[in-house]
Amino acid sequence: MQSSGLRQGEDYVPGWVSDLTSLPNLDEDVLLRELKARYTADRIYTYVGDILVAVNPFKDVPIYTNEISEQYCGGLHSEQPPHIFATANDAYQGMLGKLSSPPQDQCIVISGESGAGKTESTKLLIRQLLQLCQGTSQLEQQILQVNPCRGLGISSNQNISTVKGAKIREYLLEKSRLVQQAGGEQNFHVFYLMLNGLSPQNMEKYHLGGGQGYSYLKNFQDKAQHYRTQHQQLLDAMDMVGFNGEEQEGMFSILAGVLHMGNIQICATDSGEAYVDRSAKDINITAEILGVDSTDLESSLTQSVVRTNKGELIQRNYTVQQALASRDAVSKALYGRLFGWLVNKINQLLAPTDSSIAELQQIGVLDIFGFEHFEHNSFEQLCINLANEQLQYFFNQHIFLLEQEEYQREGVSWTTITFTDNKPVLDLLLARPIGILALLDEESLFPQGTDLTLLQKLNQNVGSSPHFTTGKQARSPLFTITHYAGKVEYNVTGWLEKNRDTLPSNTMSVLQHSSNPLINTVCNGSITRTGTLALQHKTSKGRRLSKRPAGRQVGEPGKKGGKQLTLGGQFKNSLTVLVERITAARPHFVRCIKPNGLKQPNNFQEDAVAAQILFCLPAQLKYTGMMETIRIRREGYALRIPFQQFVQRYRSLGDVAHIPEDQHGCQRILKATGLSDWLIGKTKVLLKWWHTDELASRLQKVEQAATRIQTGVRGFLARRKMAHLRELANKQAAAAVMFLNLTEQLIEDAFQRQRHLAERDETATPRGLLKGAVAGGMTADMTPADAAAVQQVATKMADLHLQQDAETQVELKDNLSSDEEIVEDDFTGPISSKNRWGKEGTKAASVRWFRETQQQAVMQDSGTFAPWFHGIITRRESERLLQDKLLGCFLIRVSESRFGYSLTYRISSRCKHFMIDQLPSGKYVVVGEPKVHVSLSALVDYYRKNPLTGDLLTEPCGQVEGHEDYAELLVGSRYSLVRVEEEVQPYGSALHRDDSTPPPLPERNYTTMREPGNQQASSKHMHYQTLLKNQQQQLGVRAATETAAPPLPARTRRK
Repeated sequence: MQSSGLRQGEDYVPGWVSDLTSLPNLDEDVLLRELKARYTADRIYTYVGDILVAVNPFKDVPIYTNEISEQYCGGLHSEQPPHIFATANDAYQGMLGKLSSPPQDQCIVISGESGAGKTESTKLLIRQLLQLCQGTSQLEQQILQVNPCRGLGISSNQNISTVKGAKIREYLLEKSRLVQQAGGEQNFHVFYLMLNGLSPQNMEKYHLGGGQGYSYLKNFQDKAQHYRTQHQQLLDAMDMVGFNGEEQEGMFSILAGVLHMGNIQICATDSGEAYVDRSAKDINITAEILGVDSTDLESSLTQSVVRTNKGELIQRNYTVQQALASRDAVSKALYGRLFGWLVNKINQLLAPTDSSIAELQQIGVLDIFGFEHFEHNSFEQLCINLANEQLQYFFNQHIFLLEQEEYQREGVSWTTITFTDNKPVLDLLLARPIGILALLDEESLFPQGTDLTLLQKLNQNVGSSPHFTTGKQARSPLFTITHYAGKVEYNVTGWLEKNRDTLPSNTMSVLQHSSNPLINTVCNGSITRTGTLALQHKTSKGRRLSKRPAGRQVGEPGKKGGKQLTLGGQFKNSLTVLVERITAARPHFVRCIKPNGLKQPNNFQEDAVAAQILFCLPAQLKYTGMMETIRIRREGYALRIPFQQFVQRYRSLGDVAHIPEDQHGCQRILKATGLSDWLIGKTKVLLKWWHTDELASRLQKVEQAATRIQTGVRGFLARRKMAHLRELANKQAAAAVMFLNLTEQLIEDAFQRQRHLAERDETATPRGLLKGAVAGGMTADMTPADAAAVQQVATKMADLHLQQDAETQVELKDNLSSDEEIVEDDFTGPISSKNRWGKEGTKAASVRWFRETQQQAVMQDSGTFAPWFHGIITRRESERLLQDKLLGCFLIRVSESRFGYSLTYRISSRCKHFMIDQLPSGKYVVVGEPKVHVSLSALVDYYRKNPLTGDLLTEPCGQVEGHEDYAELLVGSRYSLVRVEEEVQPYGSALHRDDSTPPPLPERNYTTMREPGNQQASSKHMHYQTLLKNQQQQLGVRAATETAAPPLPARTRRK
């Protein structure tokens, strides 16, 4: 069955085949025609088996609504049209073990050129994954607000299916773009957002002006309103994730300092020594913003200090060119460390709250830079294309090489599908000791090395490679590499300096003593072997951890630790770690296609698309890519499951109860399902990719039938258990009545005995008789008849308890089932600081939270609350208050179930409710909305002008004068103080009563025994009722309602 493709016998209609593996007579023209027809109809997603092809529409397409998202939650792959949400669902179901394999880590690899839509696809994938997790907490909103910059991993518990945390990994930051941009290219967007979005006060504070006055900024576009909107979105996102105001201020101070650093003018003396032109005052402004001394900063930019072997310090003046390079190096180091700090901080804020992260299944989403081929290609383009080359190799290994090798091991008759293996290109770049990166590192160690000597070394060592071509001119700095996607010409100018990525030690020392806390923090951090910033200064050797001196880079020269780790070495290490992570998980592939180079909608250029999906190499006339992928997905077996695992997974689909876990058992199951086109290998079952949905559909039907059977059986067992419990309750009630009757008789006998003894000896006080009688003991004053009666009652009570205990044990034994077995412990996170107000979810804790953190912030300047503010009232009460109000009438109430607020407003047929949370920064946000507000009043004002899920807030729902529901929230309110004290100490209530000791017996009143006539009988009856109620309380028996007391039984007075 191929439900998403062309069925047998159906006529082929271009644009309606959602799976390219089902196309008849497939060739390049048919493939392009089909993709173009689907693109024209806004069907931008297409399957190649289980691989998704996404063509960037460069416009908004209405296929990402909540309704469509719901259709891809938990269904089968073939039930819905191709979609990016389906890929997220496949990864999520695979993580839970609901597909053809047990639960395991998943990774989604997104590939494509720059501008093909990879980052947008990543955002959609993460959004759908959170939807699948049913995430509504603040953590999910924080993850959505984080720009998914180059790789984000989501950790999720496989049992409860909720998001536990997220982590971003940094692979390569193109720092050279900060100081120099190619033609038509802009600098990092954050600078344009800052210059257009900062308030006038902050612009004056950072000495900033228009964007045209900075040497680091080029191609400044007139999009002020667009930049202001994005700047506000950036601030909202940082507030949402958890950055406080001081951290945000520190970030903008570093960005402003970097801009001013680029404007520092370097001049030369007559002798050629560099100095700073102080007339422009840029050095003073830069030093002020960075929190350092201007003289020290100037010296670090124009001079170097070298320590000799004898410990002497030698000061050497820079040339103008060296000083400019030093200035740019400081700017790149500051920006790079700031970026590393941002990633580090986000990971800290989104980290799981428990220590069991190793037990959690993960879904990794890899959005790495696409293949780049510009007019001018430098060292950064080589690293980026190396990463894409490595991902293409991983794709080839997973789709072609490993799969076909497994066919041979399993003894499957198979015609080999040839593909262009790009391993020789990887060897050209990564091999040691004569790979391009290794030769670059070697040349970077020589002080006299130049870019031209590097090119000469490349020609000598790798010039014979068919994938390497030198420039045509003798001293040309150009060379060409034939990548999997085509030929790219590189220029080696500046490669040695970029690869060294050095920063003068005296400059780092100046920055480490900055008065700016954030600069002090980032400059005292360590650089790891993968090029990321580590703020804990830890190094690892096996399992041992040690501290590293602050502000160091691994292998920094002049100190112990070996040779300096270059930028190319850091990138190679990070690439190795990346490949290890994606190899250990089950991959899902998304191929993003850019339909044209102009980024225009409704423009499908077949030549541009063919170059991406077919990777046509005219010199070799070979194709590698989509055609081979379609063929192997159509003819191959994407699922290869071991016999034992297959039987354990699909045993319920067989026609007998006991199925052996070998090839015969697998054959029996597959024949029972009626599937075709499968193979049995030597150790594994080989299935087509679409067999997954077929087996899952059949398994779902079996599970539904089992659920119906379980429903009937559990209903029968529950009814039988209920009947047994009712019978047991009746027996216990009868036993309780018998016990009370025996107790009543005993009390009456004791009472008569007391009366008899009192009449015989008026001066004697009976001691211990009642207590001994009730307890079943005998005293010295008892007659043999009394003692026998007491012993008889005690024996009957003991027999009764033994019978009840035996029945209870049998009941517990009968009710024990495997469903109630505890199989694992629950995960527990660290104790939240919110516990200082009491247990969250109690009224007393909410009152304390409000008084200590909210009262002053929520009150208006006049000392009163806003008319829309209400105290701790229920959801139903808020709906009742809004029942007869106008549409859009609203109120904000303090929540009792959590530390926060709830917004309620009226619409046509009902009321809507939204949670309001306070962020760590002290600002407020409606849960599920990206906008952050400085106060509740600002929140109300915003949603009076901007609709909240399509509705505007209109008028506030006020209070009834004299009956305000927020009285208990006010500090000093007598009512609230009493109420909170009662709720904090509830030990007098029935729920917190200590039942370990019985209540005391009432005081005895022996004078009533001398009272004559009816008065004496009445007193005796009252005393009897008191004792009886006391016994009932001890036994937990509810006292009868006010009824007439039963008459006392006739007794024969003893002589």
